[in-house]
Amino acid sequence: MIHINENFLKLRAGYLFPEIGRRVRTFKEQNPSAKVISMGIGDVTQPLAPAVIEAMHRAVDEMGRPETFKGYDDGGVGYEFLRKAIVENDYKARGADVDIDEVFVSDGAKPDTGNMQEVFGVDNVVAVADPVYPVYVDTNVMAGRTGQANEIGQYEGVVYMPATAENGFVPEPPSRPADMIYLCFPNNPTGSVATKEQLAAWVAYARENQAVILFDAAYEAFISDPEIPHSIYEIEGARDVAIEFRSFSKTAGFTGVRCAYTIVPKSLKAYKKDGQTVEINPIWKRRHCTKFNGVSYVTQAGAAAVYTPQGREQIARTIDVYMTNARVIRERLTELGYQVYGGVNAPYIWLKTPDGLGSWAFFDRLLNEAHVVGTPGVGFGPAGEGYFRLTAFGTLANVKEALDRIAAL
Repeated sequence: MIHINENFLKLRAGYLFPEIGRRVRTFKEQNPSAKVISMGIGDVTQPLAPAVIEAMHRAVDEMGRPETFKGYDDGGVGYEFLRKAIVENDYKARGADVDIDEVFVSDGAKPDTGNMQEVFGVDNVVAVADPVYPVYVDTNVMAGRTGQANEIGQYEGVVYMPATAENGFVPEPPSRPADMIYLCFPNNPTGSVATKEQLAAWVAYARENQAVILFDAAYEAFISDPEIPHSIYEIEGARDVAIEFRSFSKTAGFTGVRCAYTIVPKSLKAYKKDGQTVEINPIWKRRHCTKFNGVSYVTQAGAAAVYTPQGREQIARTIDVYMTNARVIRERLTELGYQVYGGVNAPYIWLKTPDGLGSWAFFDRLLNEAHVVGTPGVGFGPAGEGYFRLTAFGTLANVKEALDRIAAL
């Protein structure tokens, strides 16, 4: 008799974004002439940078010649040319110490943040912000690291750390010990950022509790404030307690191309039940190379072009497009009387729903009356109830039209 993994049955409902898609499809079927503007799922709209396209074209030509054809990359961890560019540009340029064999290239930060939990025991206590990107919680539920969900959607055994307007949507270390701590800055969904002092407090907590920080920095390219760290490794001691995840998806428009990377420092250790230390880097390498055969050469060639002078300049212009959208959204909604957060060092705008509406009620109102799609805050956790997320990844024309429609509600 084949048995199911019953941990999947603990999941409360369908994954947030497919549910949004289902509601939008139903609306479009019932209203075929309506022009729906999406400001919900964080998919990019600007094309790939010319430098990236040119590099990928060259790589395709190389794949068509026997003498330059490429097969598997360096053991599935990524070609050396890309990992070297990552180390030099994303870390050493900011004074962060990262070695090339600590870089693992993959097809996305989402799968990496979901898969990383596999190398840790199921008896570890997980701590997450509330609201939070759903993948962090759901993958630990699937692994059996939680109990059942209660009536408001919080899972037994998980430490929930409130991220509220009162603390600037930056949670503080919990009063109780936790073993696996998920942090995301710039934050999805709230658009908040963490200072060096705030991250230093987390590093100190992890060191004191012999914990690991799973640090999602997928949106670091949107930081414009020079005082805000782009990497947790800018904090002294973080290499001993933190794993960092990054992505080319939002930075360089790779949502449909797929390329990301994870940093696992060699000094990072976990513990056996008898207290002996174990290096995490070789364990993750074994897991990564066993279950993943690497990102295509063409894709990695395109990712490496991100770091060329032309690529940097072109991508900076694209990011400016999105951050202009964010500024327009933030300023217009503020003028309309909404309480608005984020949208300064991040491409997400987090707003308080008006008139005491619930998050899904506001979603339905925007969809049905304004034909605009956003993301209900409660989909990111119970503390997100009464909030709503908008993304800045549209075109400026659509953003302005959507805001005009919202103004007319």
